[in-house]
Amino acid sequence: MKQMPGIMLALLLAVPAWLLGQAVPLVGGPVFAILLGILLAGWKRPESVEPGLRFTGKKVLQLSIVLLGFEMNLHYVLQVGGQSLVIIVATLSAAFLTAWLVGRWLRLPGDTTILIGVGTAICGGSAIAATAPVIGAKTQDVTYSISTIFLFNIVAVFLFPFLGHLLGLGDAGFGMWAGTAINDTSSVVAAGYSYSDAAGSYATIVKLTRTLMIIPITLALGLYQAKKSRQAGEGFSLGRVFPLFVLGFLAASIVSTSGVLGETAAHFLGETGKFCIAVAMAAIGLNTRLRELLKNGLAPILLGLACWAAVAIVSLLCQHMIGLW
Repeated sequence: MKQMPGIMLALLLAVPAWLLGQAVPLVGGPVFAILLGILLAGWKRPESVEPGLRFTGKKVLQLSIVLLGFEMNLHYVLQVGGQSLVIIVATLSAAFLTAWLVGRWLRLPGDTTILIGVGTAICGGSAIAATAPVIGAKTQDVTYSISTIFLFNIVAVFLFPFLGHLLGLGDAGFGMWAGTAINDTSSVVAAGYSYSDAAGSYATIVKLTRTLMIIPITLALGLYQAKKSRQAGEGFSLGRVFPLFVLGFLAASIVSTSGVLGETAAHFLGETGKFCIAVAMAAIGLNTRLRELLKNGLAPILLGLACWAAVAIVSLLCQHMIGLW
């Protein structure tokens, strides 16, 4: 199995990170894992580990989310998802409006603006990858957008838990904030579980609800592009943009709610999912090249910062209005 060397390397970093996270729960295993990965990212490593690192950063992360579903009660999932819907709509609107205004001010290409706006509003790199073929984006636009979003994902893992404690957010408040304001699923899960297990569970549910917004948004963009050109929607596939791990998470939640597994087995699978998060974050950290991200230019970074700040502030304001914070 060609992925095994990379998986083992990520696992090797995840074990001490997990132990450090147990000793310092305020920081948490996922944060230690991505930090260890970033510190070793410049190390000249064998080419044989690369397939496994890519596999771990994507597939193991998705597996971890499915496993977390075994600790979720479906009634709780539906309740939290319903509560977060208003805030999700508000943050989506804030991201797209900010992207349009700031993108025009910075004179960025329209596709770059759309991709950064979608990545900030919905689910980071996954949303960008799903949207790019729909709007016919160039490779350069996709690279700039993913690099920008990923830069703020890394910052969020470290900054959000610190700000959450500073603001005095409870578990539900921080989970809602992380789930609606952090770009990528990996960073949401890492920041949430670094804050607390309850906040991590809440943030994961909110983020998965938010991820579902990729379907109506991408459909709308596809219809818009179809009006401009017959070729614009050729790359669009509903099966491709729908994140199948969400179905796995929901299936695990149904099993957990039914009580078939029993509390001990469900807890074990949930804890395994949390460890898998650390493994995935180690792989993501090892594939991070901060210096290369900064070479892409200042304008996309400024747009990403503006969208990110708008979403974070609007999320907190909405929580304050509805009394969650």
